[in-house]
Amino acid sequence: MQMRRQDGAQRMIRIRRARTNNLKGVDIDVPRNAVVVFAGVSGSGKSSLVFDTIAAEAGHQLNETYPPFVRNRLPKWRRPEVDHIDGLSPVVVIDQRRIGGNARSTVGTITDAYTYLRLLFSRVSEPHVGESNHFSFNDPAGMCPTCSGLGETVVSAVDRFLDLDRSLEEGAILLPGFGRGGYWYSQYADIGSFEPTTPLREWSAEQRRALLYGGEAAARLGTRPPKDYEGIVERFERIYLRTSDDLSQRKQEVLARFTRREVCPECRGERLAEAPRTATVLGRTIGEMTRMEVADLAALVAGVTRPDVAPVVEALRERLDAMTRIGLGYLSLSRATTTLSGGESQRIKTVRHLGSSLAEMVYVFDEPTVGLHSHDVTSMIDLLLRLRDKGNTVLVVEHDPAVMRVADQIVEIGPGAGDAGGNVVFQGPWEELRRADTPTGRVVRARSASAPPRRRPTGALTVRGASRNNLRDVTVDIPTGVLTVLTGVAGSGKSSLAAELVERHDAVVIDQRPVSTGRRSTPMTYTGIAPAIRRLFARANGVGVKLFSANSEGGCAPCGGLGVIYTDPAFMDGQEVTCEACQGRRFSPEALAHTVGGLSIADVDDLTVAEAVERLGDEAVVRTLDVLRTVGLGYLRLGQPLGTLSGGECQRLKIARELAGDARPAALYVLDEPTTGLHPSDTATLLRVLDNLVDSGAGVVVVEHDLDVIWHADRVIDLGPGPGRHGGRVIFEGTPDELAREEGSLTGAALRGRAFG
Repeated sequence: MQMRRQDGAQRMIRIRRARTNNLKGVDIDVPRNAVVVFAGVSGSGKSSLVFDTIAAEAGHQLNETYPPFVRNRLPKWRRPEVDHIDGLSPVVVIDQRRIGGNARSTVGTITDAYTYLRLLFSRVSEPHVGESNHFSFNDPAGMCPTCSGLGETVVSAVDRFLDLDRSLEEGAILLPGFGRGGYWYSQYADIGSFEPTTPLREWSAEQRRALLYGGEAAARLGTRPPKDYEGIVERFERIYLRTSDDLSQRKQEVLARFTRREVCPECRGERLAEAPRTATVLGRTIGEMTRMEVADLAALVAGVTRPDVAPVVEALRERLDAMTRIGLGYLSLSRATTTLSGGESQRIKTVRHLGSSLAEMVYVFDEPTVGLHSHDVTSMIDLLLRLRDKGNTVLVVEHDPAVMRVADQIVEIGPGAGDAGGNVVFQGPWEELRRADTPTGRVVRARSASAPPRRRPTGALTVRGASRNNLRDVTVDIPTGVLTVLTGVAGSGKSSLAAELVERHDAVVIDQRPVSTGRRSTPMTYTGIAPAIRRLFARANGVGVKLFSANSEGGCAPCGGLGVIYTDPAFMDGQEVTCEACQGRRFSPEALAHTVGGLSIADVDDLTVAEAVERLGDEAVVRTLDVLRTVGLGYLRLGQPLGTLSGGECQRLKIARELAGDARPAALYVLDEPTTGLHPSDTATLLRVLDNLVDSGAGVVVVEHDLDVIWHADRVIDLGPGPGRHGGRVIFEGTPDELAREEGSLTGAALRGRAFG
């Protein structure tokens, strides 16, 4: 991995007076045709410069080349606050947002690998079935008619419909609308066929069957129901399962509670009709191939040697090999995209660009090593360098020193977060950064190899016989009263084991799902302190609470409490301007006239968390704000839109909300990679929070790759030894010190080489 040397003639992306979010009029020249890493503490302004300034302006200018009709259907880019930018190219943003998708979206469909596989089967399968669409579970020509290509069917969870210890009058029918006073109640309690005051457990089995299913069981009752009688199951399925309209949120919640998914009885999960699901190539069906690990599938399809399909085989192998090179060889093409982690989603997105012949592009990556074990980081670094060597500019927001070490240049934004950041505090190569007096420079020099004191477990929670995903009948004792870290390469079974722990033992889970980012969502609303602040203002001024809500009576009428006016000029780009009536403050003059401690309700929005702790006297509000300050978010403004927060800030905001939700800590906390988006100095803050939880009597289990977190743990459970079918076993239990001496563990090897070098 040889780095590019810079010279005076190198072309630049020139930025002058960038002021997006917290940027302080940044002037910077970013070299093109290079790998440039942007570092800095969480909230320092890295993303504001890379995503919200460089990428946003490049995306906007490219969109401007299209006619209005087309432009209206392209992704919208909000223009940055900047005086001048030049030297840009078309931009490709590869972020951490999970691919998501629906039940029909798989690794195979999202990467187009399944498209090539379908084409291969349509040409050489035995027996011959037809065109490639006959092997598509998303096409009527190929999908299983019973499950419509989903591989599973939704059926009533009848065992959840009734509470046998209650009578009909007491609400024995648990379905919405069927209890006493509900719309359907009289259809069962008032027809004379059932005793409404007798608990259902005292009914005969035949009576309960008649209540549920009607039919012959109902006909045999002493008092026959009316001719149009429907059993509970039939009525429920007609209302909820046989409707083709878009389901409301309420209906979706009812379905989640009273139905279960089962493997399709016809295709047994294969998704396809009989002919395509039984055709074979090399003695295997297409379903069998999609369930193989990608690395194994690549080796298998190499055995197809017919010249007429050689281009298809080559294209398929290139796609599969690319996935293997970036550490995803353990996945299968049938894996649902909804089950992929943020890191896996990001690497899946890069597969699409590896075979591209485009040059002089700007590729923007958001922490590409997130979710990667130290052993796999090298593969991602190779990918970044390959993109650069094809003539592209690669801009990377990253905290991992391993990536910084191979970058052509490092730009550090800071020195602090929020208003304390937004400046370029360093620009240069790795060796100069290691000597720099900046937050990142100090951290990379100060990594400690000494072991912290290890706490002793107070007990254990047993997970017995776990076989979720790739777990191999795992039985393990998870220690309580200490900080435990689940480690192992990506795909080794860490998250599966954590899911089994949560399913079998009560726990508070803090995962990687994104926080709400609606236009009105702020730290104040997300943490739940907004109502308390409104009540504080209402009590102090003797007026109604609603007056202090921008979404209710107190909102500025012209802008609806948004602070901005949005206009949509048909096919032109929409325009957002500050509301002239309230000057962006969102509240009406009447609401702003009332104060607490000299602050209006709009002034509270502008307070930082740390300032609000000192100036707001409400006990419940201050307790929550103290937690925000403890997790290192004291610089956030209470009314700051959540959409402006970095990934690391969102993670800590979620942790703070969980910790502030109850005065007493839970018995067990399970966190999924909480260092996502965190600078090493922020990781130290997070570890103090976790230590406080443990010291208060809680057990803390963390799924994590970060070596500082692993080294800080009291106990480590290492899974592996590899990913997918090569993992799923507990290969080590003990202290980090002991793990560092374990020869058969990749995590142990990473701990031995933990020093930055």
